[in-house]
Amino acid sequence: MKVTFLGHAVVLIEGKKNIIIDPFISGNPVCPVKLEGLPKIDYILVTHGHGDHLGDAVEIAKKNDATVISNYEICHYLGKKGVKTHAMHIGGSYLFDFGRVKMTPAVHGSGILDGDSMIYGGNPSGFLITIEGKKIYHAGDTGLTREMELLGEENVDVAFLPIGGNFVMDVEDAVRATAMIKPKKVVPMHYGTWELIFADVELFKKKVEEKGVECVILEPGESLEL
Repeated sequence: MKVTFLGHAVVLIEGKKNIIIDPFISGNPVCPVKLEGLPKIDYILVTHGHGDHLGDAVEIAKKNDATVISNYEICHYLGKKGVKTHAMHIGGSYLFDFGRVKMTPAVHGSGILDGDSMIYGGNPSGFLITIEGKKIYHAGDTGLTREMELLGEENVDVAFLPIGGNFVMDVEDAVRATAMIKPKKVVPMHYGTWELIFADVELFKKKVEEKGVECVILEPGESLEL
């Protein structure tokens, strides 16, 4: 199974089924691929409704006949656009044909900008994905939260955590989150896309590795094999 970071919070998982999380491809200044460069996508996971996470979900879903997995409100919004969806909510889990997905809490917003209007986008979330015997945690956009301590019991293989500050955890809080989650590996995300969310990724790596967790810094387009 190959897990590729495509910049910002976009994660592509390629295995028996291909899954993309928070598919912000068009308009993403650090994404190294265009929509036509993606493999066939079977599932799209969306953590919340902001444009830099909902991204190109509609176009990708329609092109690939893919299913979007997200909260009920986002799925309702996408369903009205002709997209196939599977609605969930925080604390819920479901066994799909590729593995199990559990929605986890995130502390953030989720409004969907539709023209000049902001539509209620339900609760933001993260995803704990169990696939091919491995556990991948994608935190979505979130601040530090005590609920992350529960993930310490999950034996997470790799955690994707935001570190860019301002809208999400900064480096210091992401280090604390890593200590709570206790993953085998941590990959920083949601930093450096724009100047507003610049972060010292080498400092993050140093601090988490002092706590005994391997930090893998992936440049956009680079992959991990799990």
